[in-house]
Amino acid sequence: MFDHVKFGVSDYEKSKTFFLEALRPLGVKIIDEGAPEYGVEMSSGDVSLCLFHTNDKPAPLHLAFVANTRQQVDDFYHAALRAGGRDNGGPGLRSYGENYYAAFVISPDGHNIEAVCHTPESE
Repeated sequence: MFDHVKFGVSDYEKSKTFFLEALRPLGVKIIDEGAPEYGVEMSSGDVSLCLFHTNDKPAPLHLAFVANTRQQVDDFYHAALRAGGRDNGGPGLRSYGENYYAAFVISPDGHNIEAVCHTPESE
């Protein structure tokens, strides 16, 4: 269901240490990290937990759902807009990975909701 979950934290280093240490017994490790405003991505497999520094309270969530096809990403985007979401990035390839095809909308409560497909375009 989820590809990754991303949320803001007020004390980046403290939160990063907490989640990394608490989740280490589950095999979680850092797989990517940038500046605190970009944050850190932790994973033990196919699903990631991402944290970034913010002063917003409450911090908006970023929820990314797995799509099996690029068409599902397109369908998600249009359905979400019809349901009251606001555009935050239409369907397309992203720089996060070679086959990272995603779309983003802002939910009625201000959360960044994404659908992502990692499968190459079928020929």
